[in-house]
Amino acid sequence: MSEMNTKDFLIGSLIGGIVGASAALFLAPKSGKELRSDITEQAQAAKEKTNQFTTTAYEKGNEWATYAKEKSSSIAKVVSDQSNQVVEKVKGATSNLKAEAEEAKASAEDIVGDLAGDVQEAGEEIVETVKNEVDEIQARVEEEKPVG
Repeated sequence: MSEMNTKDFLIGSLIGGIVGASAALFLAPKSGKELRSDITEQAQAAKEKTNQFTTTAYEKGNEWATYAKEKSSSIAKVVSDQSNQVVEKVKGATSNLKAEAEEAKASAEDIVGDLAGDVQEAGEEIVETVKNEVDEIQARVEEEKPVG
């Protein structure tokens, strides 16, 4: 079964009521004066009910509009607050990462500097050792040279 629109239902009910009341008045065995009086009374009653329905619909519409406005405002505030919190967390994480990257860079530079110094010292020691060994070999070679 398809969904019935409330507005269409109310309009149909109102029209059906008016038609039914009119038919009852016209089919009743009354004099013209009584019939006109009854029609006038029924028209007034229908007019009052229509005004009541209109007023009620207007009030309910305003209530729902106010409710929707309050809820959307509340939701917008919550979303804004949460967005600000996320932005702050991202900023904090970014600054922490930046600080950690700078610390890592400084540590790497220290290690490279230490290694460079160690490598240079080791290189100098190796050069000195090789030089001494070459001198020793040269001295042995000169000692073993036959004179003459």
